[in-house]
Amino acid sequence: MVAGGVLATTLAQPGVLRLPFQHVLKSDLHVAPHGMAAFFAGAALAWYFKPLAGIVSDSFPLFGTRRRHYLVLSGACAAALWLVVGFVPRTYASLLAAVIVLNAALVMGSTVTGGLLVEAGQRYGATGRLTSVRYVVQNLCTLLGGPLGGLLAARSFEVTGLVGAIVASVVVPVALVLLHEPRAARPRAEAWRRARHDLKTLTRSGPLWSAVGLLGLVYAAPGFATALYYRQTDTLRFTPEFIGMLAFVGGGLALCGAALYGFVCPHLRLRRLIQFGIGCNALATLSYLFYGSQVSAVIVEAQAGLFVTLAEMPLMDLAARATPHGSEGLGFALMMSVRNGALALADMLGAWLIEHQWMSFSGVVGLNAGVVAAALLAVPGLPAALLDRRDER
Repeated sequence: MVAGGVLATTLAQPGVLRLPFQHVLKSDLHVAPHGMAAFFAGAALAWYFKPLAGIVSDSFPLFGTRRRHYLVLSGACAAALWLVVGFVPRTYASLLAAVIVLNAALVMGSTVTGGLLVEAGQRYGATGRLTSVRYVVQNLCTLLGGPLGGLLAARSFEVTGLVGAIVASVVVPVALVLLHEPRAARPRAEAWRRARHDLKTLTRSGPLWSAVGLLGLVYAAPGFATALYYRQTDTLRFTPEFIGMLAFVGGGLALCGAALYGFVCPHLRLRRLIQFGIGCNALATLSYLFYGSQVSAVIVEAQAGLFVTLAEMPLMDLAARATPHGSEGLGFALMMSVRNGALALADMLGAWLIEHQWMSFSGVVGLNAGVVAAALLAVPGLPAALLDRRDER
């Protein structure tokens, strides 16, 4: 069920199938790099308020369930909204508005899936292995999303809307068939009291805020995702199909990294996994300094896919462990919101620095690697109860 939910709410994200949007924004609407970064940051607005979806799903049952019917409703709405995205007038404002609403539907499905992951992970002592499952599927989506996005970018944008609708609807039959949640969760008068209790629990949770702080430090490093796209198209003259193939290569190695983490996490303490991952992330980022041809691009994207995944997986494992019991959807959503917001702002900052010639592309790459490496200094301050144990075998 977790795998099905992650597939539908990840591959259907405009941020994953981003090449058709980038092509429209750059080639048809002639948007500058900072404007494109702002588009994707604004489009992801709902992802920054993901905790609100956690409050709703944790405290307010829908048709007697906290998970099942939310997944069905969010999947159906996301499919319909993808069709809207594909056929709205091709202007910056109308496209942005449609994508914002689409992401709101995907956020609910993603939040409910995250709640399921945390509940099962804490119940069976398997947060690391379930995080591995989640990332295997997420990276499979990246693996598929790269070449699929490249193919869609070369075709009518309406086709993108149709494909997105099909992907988003996958979660509906999966939830109806696999998620047999008992109808014990009834709408109750104390729902608001429960929501307030969850918020107080999160406010007083030291482990959770420690994890939030580390995630913020790692993901706030000035980014270069949008700047890299303009470098690929304007400087290196890569075609959409080749850019999609690069995403496929990176996704393939990321898939290997996610699977590897599932085998390793029962044998090593989380502290070592986080330290190793952050260090590898910083080194992998520096390899973008040599991004100057098709051959070097393939090599850089491959190793980045592997090592960035090995860096992110222990951070998500930490997020699952730090989530207070009973507030799984809300707590995990809070940490994902920190991640999503920091990434969006970091990408906008990096694009702005390059566009206004405050820094070169290489300068932003070096700054990103330095900030990520500095996050290692915060690891000793995290609660030992979270870091000095392994997954149960």
